[in-house]
Amino acid sequence: MQFKDYYATLGVERGASEDEIKRAFRKLARKHHPDVSKATDAAARMQELNEAYDVLRDPEKRAAYDQIGQGRQGGQEFSPPPGWDAGFEFSGAPGGGADFGAHSDFFEALFGAAQRGGGRARHGGAARGEDHHARIMIPLEDAFHGATRTLTLRSPELDASGHVVLRERQLSVKIPKGIRAGQQIRLTGQGTPGFGGAAAGDLYLEVQFEPHRRYRVDGRDIFLTLRVAPWEAALGAAVPVRTPEGAVELNVPAGSQGGRKLRLRGRGIPGNPPGDLYAVLEIVLPAATGDKARALYTQMATELAFDPRAQDLEAP
Repeated sequence: MQFKDYYATLGVERGASEDEIKRAFRKLARKHHPDVSKATDAAARMQELNEAYDVLRDPEKRAAYDQIGQGRQGGQEFSPPPGWDAGFEFSGAPGGGADFGAHSDFFEALFGAAQRGGGRARHGGAARGEDHHARIMIPLEDAFHGATRTLTLRSPELDASGHVVLRERQLSVKIPKGIRAGQQIRLTGQGTPGFGGAAAGDLYLEVQFEPHRRYRVDGRDIFLTLRVAPWEAALGAAVPVRTPEGAVELNVPAGSQGGRKLRLRGRGIPGNPPGDLYAVLEIVLPAATGDKARALYTQMATELAFDPRAQDLEAP
């Protein structure tokens, strides 16, 4: 997927005001609209203009796009990094809003999960405040023990001159023990204030885990790479394993191969039932440095009569 430069599409500078973006879009739309233009690619060109305008006229989308687009050029290969939009506060409940099927894969990758909600519910002269949502990144350890975190959320707004500025607010959030990636924490009354005495909207925080140097998460299950020596895999051994809740001893069965998964039942993220922890074996060979090490490898090559490629050479 290629990065799209929406500013270049509309022919405006990155610091353009809301009015400048609107004027640029209207001028290009009058030129490239399929009802006016005879060019064979008029419809595709108009779709590109609509998509760029959809993002740059919306302070929330524009602020998020500006962050991910820093230092990037149009046409570059691009994939959104994990958690790129963490901390951005969007209006609307998560998952609501219009169908964005007419937009590009690039747009969907950035904003497909941040669709706008349906606005305020009105009852006479009162209106309940709009819900908000944001994605937050927390340490994996919080899911095992629970925690209270002070989080900073950024909400884009337009200043008096029509430029996007970020307003920050801090919230104290209780992270419940056993929470999974993708689950939401609801903060009542932390959305848009209500109108005419109606209640404020709520804030929904979608939880994701920060990348961990040791563990990989799948639902409630935890995966780690367990490095073992060749003799431990061949002969079997009891080896220490560090889990999120402390070190345990794991029995590696004799004759284990690299890639084998050993399960520690109930050692994953707490829940009912809890997840499991899987240790994936990786056999690490000692370097053949020094006369003694080379002699041992030479003896193995001579006496074991082992060919790791024997099956690969068999006829189909």
